[in-house]
Amino acid sequence: MGAVGGTHRLYRHAHSPVHALPPHTKLAAVLAFVVVVVSTPRTAMWAFALYAVLLALVARHARVPAAFVLRRLLIEVPFVAFAVLMPFVAEGERVDVLGLSLSVNGLWGAWNVLAKGTLGVAASVLLAATTELRELLLGLQRLRLPPLLVQIASFMIRYGDVITDEMRRMRIARESRGFEARGVRHWGVLAKSAGALFIRSYERGERVHLAMVSRGYAGSMPVIDEVTASRAQWTRALALPLSAVVVCVLGWAL
Repeated sequence: MGAVGGTHRLYRHAHSPVHALPPHTKLAAVLAFVVVVVSTPRTAMWAFALYAVLLALVARHARVPAAFVLRRLLIEVPFVAFAVLMPFVAEGERVDVLGLSLSVNGLWGAWNVLAKGTLGVAASVLLAATTELRELLLGLQRLRLPPLLVQIASFMIRYGDVITDEMRRMRIARESRGFEARGVRHWGVLAKSAGALFIRSYERGERVHLAMVSRGYAGSMPVIDEVTASRAQWTRALALPLSAVVVCVLGWAL
């Protein structure tokens, strides 16, 4: 089932204590955890190891396999490539590693990007794996995110699959006519296809807007489900960032 149906590819259905938490508590917990991780000094390597242990405990309680999380971490490959280049291009003191002259500042910078980026992505993957898209939007509303931003996110999620399906039909139409992009000389055709897709998407958006206005839309979406959280649920959700705060404080103290 696609995003339009409420379930996305990152979501993993299960009955766990983490799945049962209200969405806004999980959003707040992940945001606080990421802020704490970013605030941790890069020299406190043991702190990042403890953060990884905390996330592993969350994944275990959420019944999300490690392989599932690791596959989703591939999204950070561009950042890994950037981090790998830093020791070679950064200036400052140099050190020889396996016959290569590397920058000390670059090595620390690469470690900083990899450690904090990986932990942030892993926390986001766990959030997506335990929270459906519709619940995420309700959580954003509960956290008082500007309604316009929530509506934009809602439409992006709802019509993302529609636009993707439109792209697929256009690709099939090109291939059925013998077209196959093999080089620069075919970029013109692809550019025209992109332009046609933009026009179709824009016209679809106009039709959807007119349909909404005809049904009483006045600039804001009605809140159908009001999500709430008890003190116990907040306590369970904030256990992750509070534990991370303790680690961060020790990292600065030591």
